[in-house]
Amino acid sequence: LLCVTMNPVKRSSRLLRQQGIRVLRETPTSPGRAQGPESKWPAKQAHQTINSCVLFTWKCSRNGGGHPLSLRLPLCFSQSLLKPSLSLSLVLKRLFELYVCCPPLGLESLRVKDTQLRASSYKRRGLGPHRGRLNIQVGSVKDGDIYDGAWCAQYEDKKQWLEVDALRPTRFTGVILQGRSSIWSWNFVETFKVQFSNDTLVWKSAMNGSEEAIFQGNQDTETPVLALFNESSTVARYIRINPQTWHENGTVCLRAEVLGCKLPDPNNIYAWQQTEQSSHDKLDFRHHNYKEMRKLMKSVTEDCPDITRIYSIGKSHMGLKMYVMEISDNPGKHELGEPEFRYVAGMHGNEVLGRELLLNLMQYICQEYKQGDQRIVRLVKETRIHLLPSMNPDGYEMAYKKGSELAGWALGRYSYEGIDMNHNFADLNKVMWDAIEYDFQNNDKSKLINHYIPIPEYYTSEDAFVALETRAVINWMQNIPFVLSANLHGGELVVTYPFDRTEDWAPRDDTPTPDNSFFRWLATVYASTNQAMSNPDRRPCHNENFQRYNNIINGANWHTVPGSMNDFSYLHTNCFDVTVELSCDKFPHASELPTEWMNNRESLLVYMEQVHRGIKGVVRDKDTEAGIADAVIKVDDIDHHVRSVADGDYWRLLNPGEYEVTASAEGYNPSTRRCQVMYDHYPTVCDFRLTKTPRQRLKEMLAKGIKPPKDLQIRLRQLRLRKLRASTKTINRRRAAAILSTTTHNVWEMLLLHCDETSWYKSECQNKKCHGDIFLNCIFLPVRFSDLLLKEMCFYLHIIIQFYKINARRIWHRLLNFEA
Repeated sequence: LLCVTMNPVKRSSRLLRQQGIRVLRETPTSPGRAQGPESKWPAKQAHQTINSCVLFTWKCSRNGGGHPLSLRLPLCFSQSLLKPSLSLSLVLKRLFELYVCCPPLGLESLRVKDTQLRASSYKRRGLGPHRGRLNIQVGSVKDGDIYDGAWCAQYEDKKQWLEVDALRPTRFTGVILQGRSSIWSWNFVETFKVQFSNDTLVWKSAMNGSEEAIFQGNQDTETPVLALFNESSTVARYIRINPQTWHENGTVCLRAEVLGCKLPDPNNIYAWQQTEQSSHDKLDFRHHNYKEMRKLMKSVTEDCPDITRIYSIGKSHMGLKMYVMEISDNPGKHELGEPEFRYVAGMHGNEVLGRELLLNLMQYICQEYKQGDQRIVRLVKETRIHLLPSMNPDGYEMAYKKGSELAGWALGRYSYEGIDMNHNFADLNKVMWDAIEYDFQNNDKSKLINHYIPIPEYYTSEDAFVALETRAVINWMQNIPFVLSANLHGGELVVTYPFDRTEDWAPRDDTPTPDNSFFRWLATVYASTNQAMSNPDRRPCHNENFQRYNNIINGANWHTVPGSMNDFSYLHTNCFDVTVELSCDKFPHASELPTEWMNNRESLLVYMEQVHRGIKGVVRDKDTEAGIADAVIKVDDIDHHVRSVADGDYWRLLNPGEYEVTASAEGYNPSTRRCQVMYDHYPTVCDFRLTKTPRQRLKEMLAKGIKPPKDLQIRLRQLRLRKLRASTKTINRRRAAAILSTTTHNVWEMLLLHCDETSWYKSECQNKKCHGDIFLNCIFLPVRFSDLLLKEMCFYLHIIIQFYKINARRIWHRLLNFEA
């Protein structure tokens, strides 16, 4: 608290508030006891001095969440020093930022390079100092020595240390410690010391009065613990973390982050270190909680009311609305031929970079549209854009309260009910693969489906373990005909494309879609234009080197994910969806947001423009010119179809090339045409006009009560008779096949010759010529059916001969040789 002895002047209070300082007022009867800001100014009395205290309440970004922190300074000023105290408040504000609000150096975000980390010893390369980064994740079992989950000292004594080189004089304010990431061991540091140096030769310990300070460490392996330093003796270039005690039966292992502010460099001695590109865009670069997000989105709609609209697709478990920003030249309406695009962020609440990027994106589009940027104007006029910045608002609020470095790796990832939403969509892959297997076994393509796969009944029941947020997004997908989408995540630097689930439940296996080539193009578009991903000098984030795959990978080939949003979107709707892992750090510090925006700005725009690649058109009725809904658009050699929407318009994403495209709809004759896709960012228009089938025309006539003409009635009668004959012939063939299937030996060896010259044959069989004149008075009688009437056997024999087209004369001569 900065206490100023002065008369209460409202003008002074206003000046203080303009500098981000809140005034706390005191009454003369209770000096030294500050009241809340809701207190009114007391009436002015004679010979009365009123103490007023000012509290610094600007937002400190030390923890990434932007939470207000207070600075307590025992300073008092007389009334004559009121104006100097106002100037001093600015100085104190700067000191507050330097001493308390220092950001992390960047061990977690990889701004600190491996060469800046050293250690007294380490067990093996996979446990070296380069692995001592906050929230770094252990690799799989097969990764063995290369990727482990912490720095671990070779020796278990108090002389071990992990050293960080800040490369320039820095005021260190604290460290954050975490245990080892492992499923096999339980290792963490319980207490530690900190040392500082400018030359690595002379080291000075952090002090607590006259003694060396001992800081409390971890109680488990995953929860980050913050330790702040005193103000004295914290300016240095090097810092060491020196473990003193560690978990019993464990070893010396830790992951860390260091907080510090670089000192001013007026002579540009360290200009060579300025490698990061900062943004000149006037955007709100900070972390926004739920209320601040709503406020920002509202401000965008107020700045650009003609092209923006906010709507909600549902509520979270805790009742927070899931807001979407729509950007279009005609908000709130689907325009014929205009594709629908969406970005979804915050599916995992602690992966917050996507949320902030979408908030920055809506600000950027609004600003550039008003300034007349031709690229943005074209994008807005030709595309209907939907931005969902927070799919999991409950999870975000949990992570936000802890802050950037203290949220850990998993806090806020799941919904309030503990559901991982990226595993919570209906598993339509299994439905599709079961249908393919049925078709292969039974040679029946009637059950084979490759698009618009319906959701299973068990998933839609009230008892299904489905998050409210997931249901809201599914309804959103079904109501709007999205064409292209991307799901923004964090914790890695890679773009993944469907399928996300392996067919045989293997941990990982390449499982491509029929549109694999186009999905690879989409992933490459984002990855190649992202400055962080495309940097050839960057190191792997955790335990996978995706640069060998050009920073793209099939989702199932990374790790199998049943029930992912990407697979559901591809199989249940017309929309193509990929996952973008934006950053190694799931919750980057607010100071890193301008750089992250520059890394992703071009990628976000270029990816949206891909919605105009391929073919589009309208399927119409040739007679009425009305659009035909649910028309199936089939591209030869690609076993995945799309459908037209309510107005008959459709979009089919394709790579450049020439394609044979067929449009079909119920009650219409299919139509086929060749469509050529060019390399331009403009889709090829391929319209279809379908003619109704005679059956459909007849149905419409009968529905209207119109009697068909006589020639049509005769034609229908002939069709019925032909159908009846065809069905009778089919039935007879099936009967013959059934008779023959009951015999286990040669069919002729199971027959007896029965002759009756006097009665039955002359009166019945010969007159009907049931099996030809070659047989005279003889018929076949199967042994197993000797109890049947001879007339029936004559009929069956005729069927057998007709079905198998056997020469009757050959059968007769062979039967003459039968002794029976």
